[in-house]
Amino acid sequence: MSVRHPFHLAFPVTSLDKARAFYGGLLGCPEGRSSDSWVDFDLQGHQIVAHLAPDEAGHRQTGKVDGDDVPVRHFGLVLDMGEWQGLADRLVAAGTKFVIEPHVRFKGQVGEQATMFLLDPCGNALEFKAFADPAQLFAK
Repeated sequence: MSVRHPFHLAFPVTSLDKARAFYGGLLGCPEGRSSDSWVDFDLQGHQIVAHLAPDEAGHRQTGKVDGDDVPVRHFGLVLDMGEWQGLADRLVAAGTKFVIEPHVRFKGQVGEQATMFLLDPCGNALEFKAFADPAQLFAK
């Protein structure tokens, strides 16, 4: 996938092998450059870089969003609804333990969205979401 302005995100992991298995294996992100202390992944056209930094990895704080305890530090993608459902099905089939199970939040309200939260094997929180109406992404 090509995006006009891809973002770059560096994040800590406890193990590059675990990061490769999760991001490369389970999520299907192609691997780019790497060293003995970091590895690049292509997350649908965006560059994410797992840096070996065990003391920094993991989420620690949560905040309430539509009744859920959402990990404050997290990242992820906004997918179209079909991609979101396909990913949710794949993660469920793989036995993924979710922080927040796949569901629709803000039902019937501005910003209604399908969402799910999970942790990578190093404790970093990820959110994948989708909107039936993409115009709701920034709606107030």
